[in-house]
Amino acid sequence: MKRVKLIVAYDGTNYCGWQIQPNGVTVEEMLNHHLSQLLQEPIKVIGASRTDAGVHALGNVAVFDTEARMPADKISYAMNTRLPADIRILDSMEVAVNFHPRKSRTIKTYEYCIYNRRFPDPTKRLYSYFTYYSLDIEKMKTAASYLVGTHDFKSFSTWKAEVTDTVRTIYEITITKENDLIRIHIRGNGFLYHMVRIIAGTLMQVGQGIIRPEEIEKILEKKDRNAAGPTARPEGLTLVSIEYPQEEWTEPLIFQEK
Repeated sequence: MKRVKLIVAYDGTNYCGWQIQPNGVTVEEMLNHHLSQLLQEPIKVIGASRTDAGVHALGNVAVFDTEARMPADKISYAMNTRLPADIRILDSMEVAVNFHPRKSRTIKTYEYCIYNRRFPDPTKRLYSYFTYYSLDIEKMKTAASYLVGTHDFKSFSTWKAEVTDTVRTIYEITITKENDLIRIHIRGNGFLYHMVRIIAGTLMQVGQGIIRPEEIEKILEKKDRNAAGPTARPEGLTLVSIEYPQEEWTEPLIFQEK
């Protein structure tokens, strides 16, 4: 038995998110199906991030266990001949059998894209959120600075019964604009349900002048979802990468007798 780690990229437009559900096709379902066919055994992957319907990824992480003799680094090549064109395995490697993608310390990076001009561009509709409202980027940057650090982000999350700890750390938020495209780049140690999309929605309201930048502090203090802005649409969001700072987790463990 070996454990294999996958780096997975996908266009989330045609999927009902990552996690298997009865209402439609998901990325996890596609991986399970094609891995099971390839390796001739039942495979169930464990994903690091359960992205929502319509959300994209450049570097989601998943693992699975297998008895197959195929070298781990060859699985990516074989899978990419089977998967639909909107899902690709960017890398596959053997990892320690006790490596778990959600229970290990991580740094996650997300990007939210806003297309900001008078009329939408139909070629960008699947990968950015369109708004014609004028957005003040400098005010958005000032507001974002209040979110950096360790805070209780309950105001910036959709309630889930199983989540009891809403404290997270954001290491960095950068906001850039190139022509009509605004990018909100966020790195942190983990994110709550809808957290990045609520942050994006709130920052857009700051940019429109609905919320003052300094009000972000009060929104955090209230710990009330109703205090923050709307949840931005999913198509603007991309999971860029998931890093595992503990490098020892990325190689099989070798035990030696003393």
